Amino acid sequence: MGTSFSDAEWRLRCDLAACYRLVAMYGWTDLVFTHISARLPGEGHRFLINPYGMLFEEITASSLIEVDQNGTKLSDSPYPVNPAGFVIHSAIHAGRHDVGCVLHTHTRAGVGVSAQKHGLLPISQQSTFVLGSMGTHDYEGVAVRDDEKPRLQKDLGNNLFLLLRNHGLLTVGASIADAFLYMYIFETACQIQLAAQSGGAELVNVHPAILQGVGEAVRTNTMGLGGELVWPALLRKLDRADPGYRN
Repeated sequence: MGTSFSDAEWRLRCDLAACYRLVAMYGWTDLVFTHISARLPGEGHRFLINPYGMLFEEITASSLIEVDQNGTKLSDSPYPVNPAGFVIHSAIHAGRHDVGCVLHTHTRAGVGVSAQKHGLLPISQQSTFVLGSMGTHDYEGVAVRDDEKPRLQKDLGNNLFLLLRNHGLLTVGASIADAFLYMYIFETACQIQLAAQSGGAELVNVHPAILQGVGEAVRTNTMGLGGELVWPALLRKLDRADPGYRN
């Protein structure tokens, strides 16, 4: 355990560092230009986020930076925090107190689907999981302005997934494990869509009625555990390949 952290904070730091390493392992990074944030336990509005300038595969539990609701650094770190990145995260954390983790990516598949007029199409089982709880936010340029925050909050609403037009993908979860699982599903749905479209054949949509019961289907499929069903296995995978995240 880190000597200056409580047990609860150290566990959260290890999970968030693992999430960064897993995002790198699955190829969802954009050099240093996206973010995953996690709400710290206890009073106040404090969050952990990546040191700006470190690759995701380099991030460790102790290197994560603590920030306040405004993205101001509260940690002693040689690295800065990217204020542009935290605009999105601070908006969502402020508007959704049920959210423990916000995960944002700029993958080729995610940006590719976000640039399509009709966005994510209901053509796969994975897409139905997303479309049952997805908002859409129009592109307003690099997210550096505080006046965009209310629109981000409104467009996400109570959903778990947010398609950022011409920009990428975003997921939220009560836990880091949930946010990661949701991003895995979202990213997979986008990859499937681009693969299906590349074949040139006419696509078949899932019947709209199926979307109505997708929430219960997800809960059944994960035995009510959500991301916690797969998270221990993902940590075992990471420990075999890249255990340095625990430092």
